[in-house]
Amino acid sequence: MTTKQIIFTGGGTAGHVMVNLAIIPEFIKDGWTVDYIGSKNGIEKDLIEPLEGVTYHPISTGKLRRYFSKENFKDPFKVLKGTWQAHRIIGKKKPAVIFSKGGFVSVPVLVAARMRGVPAVIHESDYTPGLANKLAIPFAKKVLATFPETVQYLPEQKAEWIGAVVREELFTGKREKGYELTGFTNQKNVLLIMGGSVGSKKINEAVREGLDELLEQFQIIHICGKDNIDEQYNREGYVQYEYVQDELKDLLVITDLVCSRAGANSIFEFLALNKPMLLIPLSLQASRGDQIVNAKSFRKQGYAKVLEEENLTTESLVTTLSELKKDKYEMKDTMNNYRSSEAKQKVMDMIKGQVK
Repeated sequence: MTTKQIIFTGGGTAGHVMVNLAIIPEFIKDGWTVDYIGSKNGIEKDLIEPLEGVTYHPISTGKLRRYFSKENFKDPFKVLKGTWQAHRIIGKKKPAVIFSKGGFVSVPVLVAARMRGVPAVIHESDYTPGLANKLAIPFAKKVLATFPETVQYLPEQKAEWIGAVVREELFTGKREKGYELTGFTNQKNVLLIMGGSVGSKKINEAVREGLDELLEQFQIIHICGKDNIDEQYNREGYVQYEYVQDELKDLLVITDLVCSRAGANSIFEFLALNKPMLLIPLSLQASRGDQIVNAKSFRKQGYAKVLEEENLTTESLVTTLSELKKDKYEMKDTMNNYRSSEAKQKVMDMIKGQVK
């Protein structure tokens, strides 16, 4: 029997890789040969290359900016080059199916997949489709949505609501390891603060300016982004990380409350882990507004409080986090009604269902 081949793609931010990280091990376990097409320098390269059993193929890619930049004139040529590179890789590997998590690197891959006659499945985490997925949807057979409301924005014959895919490893954290990593105790609430895979200057500044007040209420794990650690703030009850991968499960198991951006993958993981959250979505100045819509949906369902970035100050952050702490038990009761365990199997079934 010939080994089945699958190619994964997606990148640009950690959010465009997390679902892939959740399901790649399942395909390897089932005996599939797994390849990954990503960018040369994106975060997906750092996250995927260390995986055993996965071959990583870097390609050229454009940025798909919504604003004017001189780079916009170069991007079409980068995308064309990336499409040619992906076409060559697909021709050599002959996958039965391609799965895309989105991000700008996925566009040339989906175009090349159509040229090669290989069926492709897209996963859209956000409430509304991102620009890369909008461009790639015509070349896909199926588009899977995390939010049920997203289906209305997708082609009816391609859309399927499957829910959130959560990495199972996040449920395997060891409490004693979390306390060992941080030096924390169980005597005070642990607050996890993260501003996305590249960090957030504004969140970092507000946290550090209010650190004394916050430390009266919380022990703080601050994932502040690459090159954003500031040693002058080191003190008891406050630990800083640039980015966390393997240890995240151990840190989450001791976490009581989360303060985060509102990327869909992350917030659904916090929901599945029953972590009340304060969401500070990226503003319209810095994004297409997808995080704002994600955050509003979670607030409406009783899973989160929301602080708009325009209203973020040290004072508003401290006040809202105090309110979150006060309401955490009520919020956890609401979260208990959510179940995510079936989504991963649904995604795998959808992907395998496209294989001729």
